[in-house]
Amino acid sequence: MTQNNENKVMSGREAVSSFVHDGDELIIGNYTVGTCTELVFEICRQQKENFTLYSQSGILDVDILVNAGCVDRLVTTYVMRSGGKTGGGAVERALQDGSIEMEDYTNFNYNARLAAGMHGFTFMPVLEGVMKTDLFKKRSFMGKDKYRVIECPYTGKKVLTVPAANPDVCIVHVQRADKYGNAQYWGALGSVAAAALCSDRIIVSCEEIVDHDVIKRSPNFTIIPAFRVNAVVEAPWGVHPTEVLGYYNRDLFFYGMFTNANTRADKVKEWMDEWVYGCPDRETYINHYINKYGSGMLDRLRAKPFYSAPANYGAAFTSAWDEKGKERSMGITLDEMEKLLDERGMLYE
Repeated sequence: MTQNNENKVMSGREAVSSFVHDGDELIIGNYTVGTCTELVFEICRQQKENFTLYSQSGILDVDILVNAGCVDRLVTTYVMRSGGKTGGGAVERALQDGSIEMEDYTNFNYNARLAAGMHGFTFMPVLEGVMKTDLFKKRSFMGKDKYRVIECPYTGKKVLTVPAANPDVCIVHVQRADKYGNAQYWGALGSVAAAALCSDRIIVSCEEIVDHDVIKRSPNFTIIPAFRVNAVVEAPWGVHPTEVLGYYNRDLFFYGMFTNANTRADKVKEWMDEWVYGCPDRETYINHYINKYGSGMLDRLRAKPFYSAPANYGAAFTSAWDEKGKERSMGITLDEMEKLLDERGMLYE
């Protein structure tokens, strides 16, 4: 277990090398908005493989990992297979040639698995209506463990359940974090916190690393506490071409370029060679983008300021002990308190 006061800042290369291993169950923490593309790219650059990949909203991130040959199995609710069976992307091609297996869940059932894992349960009850669908009837690598029906110990009713998800490692991007790993996120949350907290290891990338005092001023934004985080990677533009609330919008132009390239294996290989393997880090990637398309393309995506109203987190005092070391309600020191308890036979070692 990592510590609260440990400096966990490292490069994306160091973080992936240290905490992502071949054969891992890997979960992409971001959901529908903003995906941790720099960490995904780094995993591809290091040629990690044989993942069981969890992703609730597979957009370009899942296709990139599949294009790179990183994924053997996929657990998901949605993959943007634009173009269908004849013009689809990497996931569609892999399903057709049998190089990956996939288990498909509803959003509710997928989230139930993460919630169970986050809270330390081994399973979670879900709505039984899914038993009428092929999501229940069709099974891949999970077999009987995709869903199980049990008897309720209180009513005797048959209850549909899903197993807890506890991936080996989560990769997730947030707006800001401190060097210890306290990760702050705002906007559409979805399953982001649960995806991280159900995992054994967590790699956080962020738009900026801030002082711990900044984190303390807005504690409600902290969705992942420091003691759970293994690595912090500062990666400005770290989810491009997707978006980060408060920082930049989605780059539809560039996103469209990838989607077009992804319709054919030879075209997407050229795209990967240029933008993933040809750029050793996010800084190089952004500089390449600017050199090719101009800085104006990025500048028009930058978020305009729209700040929330300040909230007062102040208190009369933050400790039961005053500046002289005396307990505020009784006016005695800790030594005096222990002596008093000992005299009354109430002090236990």
